[in-house]
Amino acid sequence: MTAANLLRAERIKLLSTRAPWWCAGIAVVLAIGYTALFFGFVPLENQTTVATTQTASAMGRTVVLVLAILAAATEFNWGTLKLTFQAVPSRVPALLAKGAVVGLFSGLIGLIVGFCSWGIAYLIKPAADLGLASGADWRAVAGQGLTFALTGLLGVGLGLLFRSPAFALVFALAWTQLIEGLVMLIPRVGGDIYQWMPFVAANQFAGPDLTVSMLKLAPPLGPWGYLTYFGGICVIVYTAGLMITHRRDA
Repeated sequence: MTAANLLRAERIKLLSTRAPWWCAGIAVVLAIGYTALFFGFVPLENQTTVATTQTASAMGRTVVLVLAILAAATEFNWGTLKLTFQAVPSRVPALLAKGAVVGLFSGLIGLIVGFCSWGIAYLIKPAADLGLASGADWRAVAGQGLTFALTGLLGVGLGLLFRSPAFALVFALAWTQLIEGLVMLIPRVGGDIYQWMPFVAANQFAGPDLTVSMLKLAPPLGPWGYLTYFGGICVIVYTAGLMITHRRDA
């Protein structure tokens, strides 16, 4: 099969089910709803910035992580991955196509989340300084496409590694909702460790992470350094999942 056929097959497998569309809708609605509430209750215009319009993007990334895990891990349950490998004996191209399709779809969700969150904040606070006037402003909004795409790649990697949707989801949700926050409780070094957590790094790229800003921590990397760090983690996990799936029976 050609690369175009592989991409087309993965697109059909992903978008012919309801789960990705539900996840996309939930990610956008959560982001818009939280942003509307946040900006609706912030009393002063000068307390709002373009970066703060993306406060809810982390929720959307969690939903996209779930989407990507399901896109990969459920194929083991339903046996569709075996059919794919029968049609494409060389497994790596098929798995690369899956990562590309899920990553692209996740990135599109990120762009929608970013611009919709910014748009609803602009409508609620028209007098605030929310114009996209600098590179940092555009990075905060459009940069969601990059962080969401990498999150999708990470989710595919976790799905391939765990092979079980339940185990992969438990790990991912425990990490994003518990572990990354709990490291702050470690005496003396908790703040330093927290700044190296993967999804904190994603937040730091688009705009300052809320906890980092509140505690006035000194980030060890700049925005693009954090994106490189987060991207490296995502690629490593995805590559590990790809190589293990390449060697083991589906």
